[in-house]
Amino acid sequence: MTKNTEKPSPEVKALSLFLMSHKSLSQNYKEKSKRINKLWTQVGSGGTTKAVYLEEVQNMLDSFGGYDKVVEKTVQFYINKTGKWKLEGDDKFCVDAKAVADKINALKKGND
Repeated sequence: MTKNTEKPSPEVKALSLFLMSHKSLSQNYKEKSKRINKLWTQVGSGGTTKAVYLEEVQNMLDSFGGYDKVVEKTVQFYINKTGKWKLEGDDKFCVDAKAVADKINALKKGND
């Protein structure tokens, strides 16, 4: 069995982190998380295609306001919970999330 070393797209990463963080807040998020994880498992077992999976990821992102809104909500969730954004990296999602975190922190400092 070969291991899949392909990195997830920024959209997949954004949706995954969003659902992971918000599933404790709403049964709806928890169900969507289970659904997308099950679909990914089906991709791995050959039950569906990656294109179908990515289409569903995009549909879910759109239902939450799109990629940018999901990144913003995810970063805000973690800043509210822990006081800061900790995820670092040089992929598109990490760069986008860092920019949102910097913006949120600048606004917080401006309001202090």
